[in-house]
Amino acid sequence: MAKYRQFHWSLFCLAGFLAAGSVRAGDPESLAGPAYAKFGLTLDSGWREEAAGPLFYRQFAGGQSQWALPPFFCRTSTPQVDWNEWEIFYPLIDYRRFGQEYRLQIGELLSFSGGQMQEENGGVRHTTVFPIYFHAHSSNTNGNYTAVVPFYGHLVNRLFRDDIKFVLFPLYSETRKKDVVTDNYIYPIFDRRRGDGLKGWQIWPLFGEDRKTPTLRMNSMHEVETNGGYDNMFALWPIYIKSLSGLGTTNPSSSQTVVPFYSETRSPSRDQTSYGFPFGYNVIKDREQGYVEHNFLWPLFVQAHGSKTISRYFPFYSRAEHNGLESIFYGFLLYKYNRLQSPPLDRHRTRVLYFLYSDTVERNTQSHDFKRRVDFWPFYSYERKLDGNRRLQIMGVLEPFFPNNRTMSREYSPVYTLWRGEKNAHTGATSQSFLWNLYRHESAGKSKKTSLLFGLIQYQCSPDGGSWRVCHLKLGGKPAQTTAAKS
Repeated sequence: MAKYRQFHWSLFCLAGFLAAGSVRAGDPESLAGPAYAKFGLTLDSGWREEAAGPLFYRQFAGGQSQWALPPFFCRTSTPQVDWNEWEIFYPLIDYRRFGQEYRLQIGELLSFSGGQMQEENGGVRHTTVFPIYFHAHSSNTNGNYTAVVPFYGHLVNRLFRDDIKFVLFPLYSETRKKDVVTDNYIYPIFDRRRGDGLKGWQIWPLFGEDRKTPTLRMNSMHEVETNGGYDNMFALWPIYIKSLSGLGTTNPSSSQTVVPFYSETRSPSRDQTSYGFPFGYNVIKDREQGYVEHNFLWPLFVQAHGSKTISRYFPFYSRAEHNGLESIFYGFLLYKYNRLQSPPLDRHRTRVLYFLYSDTVERNTQSHDFKRRVDFWPFYSYERKLDGNRRLQIMGVLEPFFPNNRTMSREYSPVYTLWRGEKNAHTGATSQSFLWNLYRHESAGKSKKTSLLFGLIQYQCSPDGGSWRVCHLKLGGKPAQTTAAKS
């Protein structure tokens, strides 16, 4: 047993000696097995350090520093704009700070935030234990609130409402959105609504009605315009519903629905008639956009012609075009194609078995620049950016599901990525790495570097010549050939 321990201790010392021999003070690049590696970045100006295989990295690029312990922790800092962020087991815990603004999120239930929201409001701090406790404290007392659900509370600009007050919810609550105030008693059974020209009440689901007279308002161009009125009512919801909308405008609309027999909507710009609502036969005549649509069991079977064309027989086949949008599918998830044309943007995406294979191209039709992303789950992800830089990753387990999530990529990708290849379109520099630098190759101009076995065998060449290192011992090299020698 003693000899066995001595043998392993010797191997450990040898590995440490080789690592120490390769990491020289002041070296911009170093390779010391899976224990440590430092190298320049290919797609950005900067450097990256890696240690313990995929379990630690640190890098600096474009004024941004970052270090991580994938997949547990990652911290990113951008001092120029005073931005900091870190994640622990993302998305379980994440923290963001920009200047004096900060937010700490623990899962989707617990959050803390605060900072200098607006100069006139002063600092504000939010604490949330969703959906039980809500609290905000600000130097402007109008923004203060505390709520303990379901006992008592007051909320400001939360839960899609401008103001919420409640006591023993659902017994009583009052909500406000813009000028509309709703008093709820035993929510959602009894309520009373009031506002600018508005009066309404309901005993749900027996009966309810809302009436609003046309009013005037200022639009975004600081012009006075008519805010249309309406007259809505229901009985035995959702069996009978009647509605008048757009009153006082040039496009008033009336609709009436008797579920499950019949529904109709009439207006100067559009008519819609449904038999067997909502899962029956529908006819739509849209005079404003210029198309006629017939559908049955919408959205399963649809036919439309005019400015919008649709032929859909779900789940076998569908083709639709409208306002620069085009979509085609065969077998629903088997093959799907989407295209958006909104000059100068031309974007199209092809998918097979939804996430199994995806190919997305976005092109600027004026500058002819384009970017492309191809994912073949879980085998590889390829990306070409607008500046021409390219990156290939072998094994992409999460990337196809979160293609634009930088946090997911920097925290989880290093763990399972077997190969990464990069090419800088402007400098021509390339790099390839296999199994966390078991094999690594770099080229920049006429200079090349290659290493095997985590740097135990290295070769590099340049116009000045080439050299070999084995176990970090230099074995000489090939001298550069001068012009006279070549002649």
